[in-house]
Amino acid sequence: MSRKLVRPREGRMIAGVCAGLGRRFGMSAGMVRLLFLLSLLLPGTQVIVYLILWVLVPNEDRYLASTGH
Repeated sequence: MSRKLVRPREGRMIAGVCAGLGRRFGMSAGMVRLLFLLSLLLPGTQVIVYLILWVLVPNEDRYLASTGH
């Protein structure tokens, strides 16, 4: 399991948020996407949370460049 939440360059569909969450928590990106889509059936702020994560979670390239890996 990765220690840092980043949006990977590979496996992303829109912004890489679901792929990053899946990688961080040891799940497949497809499973996280399915859970997100199912959560849209419930009332809440899921889309707003996704957009916030898109802005706050760094790209994998930027994270690796800043840490020197």
